[in-house]
Amino acid sequence: MAERKSDRTRAAILAAARERFGADGYERATIRAIAADAAIDPAMVIRYYGTKEKLFAAAAEFDLRLPDLRDVPRDQLGEELIRHFLTRWEGDDTLRALLRAAMTHETAADRMRQLFTDQLAPTLRELLVDAPDVRAGLVASQALGLALVRYILQVPPVAGLSHDDAVAWLGPTLTRYLTAPLP
Repeated sequence: MAERKSDRTRAAILAAARERFGADGYERATIRAIAADAAIDPAMVIRYYGTKEKLFAAAAEFDLRLPDLRDVPRDQLGEELIRHFLTRWEGDDTLRALLRAAMTHETAADRMRQLFTDQLAPTLRELLVDAPDVRAGLVASQALGLALVRYILQVPPVAGLSHDDAVAWLGPTLTRYLTAPLP
């Protein structure tokens, strides 16, 4: 089936919005700039998405695509998760754009919280018997902290770590968060 022009237009708007929100943050990104990036009239952005906030919500849709962890040995859970997060952060600019915007805009911060609450916590509930929400929050703190330092601030020692080194450093911490007895 042939792709409709409206589907291409929506895709172009979303791609431009992700880039613009990522580069400029929510506050400074404008419908006019997003439309220019997508090579369309600003009225088309409004037609398809209504408001900047609705466009941001659509652009910030993201599936963590968490792996099935049920068969992963308990002592390797953290390594598996951090390796997965590295791949997701590097494979899609949307999550980085959302993190940048979350630093300055409450709607973006809410979306980031929802992402981890709706996707990570239920996955961990399948594995853990005690305090899965707290453990998910601690895992999120490491994943988001790593992303902020590695991809947004680009702090040289962390930004330059190979995947294997990042996994070696952070995997044991995540494993402890996931498996250690409650304090």
